[in-house]
Amino acid sequence: MRNVEAKFALPSLAAAAAAATAIGFLRHSAFTQVDTFFAVPHGRLKLREEPGRAALIHYRRRAQGPLQLSDYDIVSVADAPPLRALLTAALGRLAEVRKHRTLLLRRNIRLHLDQVERLGAFGELEAVLAPDSSPDDAAAEVRGILATLGVVALIEKSYFEMLAERAGAPSPSAPNSSRRRVKW
Repeated sequence: MRNVEAKFALPSLAAAAAAATAIGFLRHSAFTQVDTFFAVPHGRLKLREEPGRAALIHYRRRAQGPLQLSDYDIVSVADAPPLRALLTAALGRLAEVRKHRTLLLRRNIRLHLDQVERLGAFGELEAVLAPDSSPDDAAAEVRGILATLGVVALIEKSYFEMLAERAGAPSPSAPNSSRRRVKW
């Protein structure tokens, strides 16, 4: 699977939700997520746990201008705690990210409004690509939504990289700058 992604800081989750609703996003759900990241030689591997379900997610990202193009695979997990322990022992745990997420949807675009423990409020837009769709078309739609929401700076780092920096630890595969100005 593939998607075009954008991550950004938010001054107000409520204001972002209102602005998104005004342009056709519908609130789908709200829940707590715990993502445990593991050391792997290629891409990123995380175990995502939510109330009532869990999944193992492997993804690879590459820059698409100021946006990110991700290729990812998701496998449902029936029993997350023993898998987390096994992967930690075998691969090593990089980080754990805890957040409260509100999910809003508009066609193939997901808007995550996240309150991330120890970091603050963020938004993530993900345009899920059909097998025959163009990342450029999705990127154009994402850029339009970002403009409507008033987003002027994107964040290129993952939550766990930001948490590592805050703790003073080196951040794996961190780019030179954590924010990039959106260029229209």
